[in-house]
Amino acid sequence: MTATTAVVLIAMAALVAGAVVVITRRGTRPLTTPTERAVHAALHTASLAARPLRRGLDEASATEAAPHLRTLTGARAVIIAGPDGTMLGHDGPVEGLESTFLDTARRAVDSERRVLVRTTTAPGGSLVVQPVLTPGAGVVCVLGVVTLDEPGPGLLGACTEVARYVGEQVELAELDASRARLDRAEVRALRAQISPHFIYNALTTVASFVRTDPDRARELVLEFADFTRYSFRSAGEYTVLSDELRNIDRYLTLERARFGDSLEVTVQIAPEVLGVILPFLALQPLVENAVRHGVAGRGRGRITIVAADAGTDAAISVEDDGVGMDPELLRTGDLGSEDGVHVGLSNVDDRLRAAFGNDYGLVVETAPDSGTKVSMRIPKFRSGIRA
Repeated sequence: MTATTAVVLIAMAALVAGAVVVITRRGTRPLTTPTERAVHAALHTASLAARPLRRGLDEASATEAAPHLRTLTGARAVIIAGPDGTMLGHDGPVEGLESTFLDTARRAVDSERRVLVRTTTAPGGSLVVQPVLTPGAGVVCVLGVVTLDEPGPGLLGACTEVARYVGEQVELAELDASRARLDRAEVRALRAQISPHFIYNALTTVASFVRTDPDRARELVLEFADFTRYSFRSAGEYTVLSDELRNIDRYLTLERARFGDSLEVTVQIAPEVLGVILPFLALQPLVENAVRHGVAGRGRGRITIVAADAGTDAAISVEDDGVGMDPELLRTGDLGSEDGVHVGLSNVDDRLRAAFGNDYGLVVETAPDSGTKVSMRIPKFRSGIRA
């Protein structure tokens, strides 16, 4: 095993283990040893390769990652191919190897084992084809390494580690994509839950003003149009609290037109939290539930919406003085029975926890005939989450 290959293997092991190399300076001692510098360089190269791979494997990401993977292996050339052996990207000279690589890649995929063949493009050269496997998906891609000499155990070990690393990044990319698809599906499900009965009631309310107060009817139609435009937007899984509150105000305008003085609403918002980012339609279902069970169930009621500054978090709550609910429904998770009781609460709770962690789910305080208070905490900043 060469020194370079040994450093690569050490670096890859350190990357998998989450090791961090800390560089300090004391007196006149050297900042780092040559081995530490090599390890740091290998870790940096691995992180550069990870960035395109985390976007998902295609021609663009494979082409961008290939130079960094070539550096990690120290090979003459590196090839990245799809699970069918089709070449997606490469770095280094591969002319004349296309047919050989395709045949070898298919053998490697079928056997799920590394295949080593001699090449005719360079005297004594070899082609190492390593299938990249993940536990859940089998072969997700193929890594080809071209060498000028017969590969030794060190290089073969490096190929195995680099292939494992590539597989982990591709698997993480698929998990990211799956989570995004799930988030979009949950938002669509939430829209489906909210929309039918509200749209019917809103249009009925507008119709009641058409003859008696045309100007009022026109205003309500515009509010309804803006509400639906926001609720059915296609951009992103997150929104800014100020935008969510603005849409809730449109919703409440329509509901106040329906219930008149029977609906009393108090809103207390701290300016410091208006820019907080939260899952799209995370607050709307809470307000809708408060109206449905705080007013519609009793003929009149009071709703209080609070968004307060709580240090590193924003503390948000929606409270009504309505019919309440049996806390046992919360413990059993049965929130969707009896005409859509408290629609969307489970959906919102799941999305909050997926975005911010299990410490950020919904907290519900309720009892029969004692109203309901639903609270959430939203971090003011969370890396990777943008509206």
